[in-house]
Amino acid sequence: MSETTNTRFTPRIFSGIQPSGGLTLGNYLGALKRFAALQGNESETIYCIVDLHAITVWQDPDVLRQRIREGAAAFMASGVDPRQSILFNQSQVSAHAEMAWLFNTVARVGWMYRMTQFKDKAGKNSENASLGLLAYPALMAADILTYQATAVPVGEDQKQHLELTRDIAAKFNHDYKIEHFPITEPLIEGVATRVMSLRDGSKKMSKSDPSDASRINLTDDADAIAQKIRKARTDADPLPGNVEGLKDRPEARNLVNIYAALADETPDAVLARFEGQGFGVFKPALAEVAVEALSPITRKMSEFMDDPAEIDRILGHGAERADELATPILERTKEIMGLLRSRA
Repeated sequence: MSETTNTRFTPRIFSGIQPSGGLTLGNYLGALKRFAALQGNESETIYCIVDLHAITVWQDPDVLRQRIREGAAAFMASGVDPRQSILFNQSQVSAHAEMAWLFNTVARVGWMYRMTQFKDKAGKNSENASLGLLAYPALMAADILTYQATAVPVGEDQKQHLELTRDIAAKFNHDYKIEHFPITEPLIEGVATRVMSLRDGSKKMSKSDPSDASRINLTDDADAIAQKIRKARTDADPLPGNVEGLKDRPEARNLVNIYAALADETPDAVLARFEGQGFGVFKPALAEVAVEALSPITRKMSEFMDDPAEIDRILGHGAERADELATPILERTKEIMGLLRSRA
């Protein structure tokens, strides 16, 4: 499919997180911290709690509402400013769902079946999975392209979905012979975009891990953070002087990367300072850095959650701003496809 240059589009970054609850250090370093850092630059920033994605599997309505607010609180506690960025929950802007249907007619069934996350979530019982779970990559493409976003900060595990977004944009542009959607670029950067379990350096840090000791939750207090780092799995060797020395040491590499990301340093700079030291020295230093970085976030999240009406107001205002951007793009898309629309 032919490529589209993005120079004619307004530089615009879009990303979102699911309101799944139990946000961790991995969510902070892999997403939230980066979202805050991207504000105030040349690109507009649009951030979203993707609640329509959440309901592809059954959700308790009261729990879901609480988790949407918790997601918004985490965004803001991590430094996302709703005055600088557009912050909203997806279901308040109907253009997402409408654009997703249009993309269902562009995307191919085979593309959906190849998505590894559908296979992982549906498992062997895929015939009983919701249709939304199969088709949700089209909704993800709609989330991005409804704003003609030119870039998306993504983790390694989301690269496949962004590729599908790019395929949908390219096919639409080709089929209708118009440069309507950008070919969105991934932003994959930072030393800890994929934070691993504290108990197994080969597995991603996850709230679904049965062991709470495997992760640092954004709601953990200082004592819990320090204790989890102190008990984190490591090896007996001292730290090397460069990252090459961590090649076959996943747990050690994970802790060094976490330190580097929290301290805004490179892993090599961290290793230069701790070369030859054991984890009896490194772990307390990492715990200090982690507590210093995360304790203010925990405190701010609690403060935001104490005022759910204010969170709802912020999300509502963000949705109004998002709708102002999305509606003209959606209407133009429908027009290109030959759909009649109201001129009122």
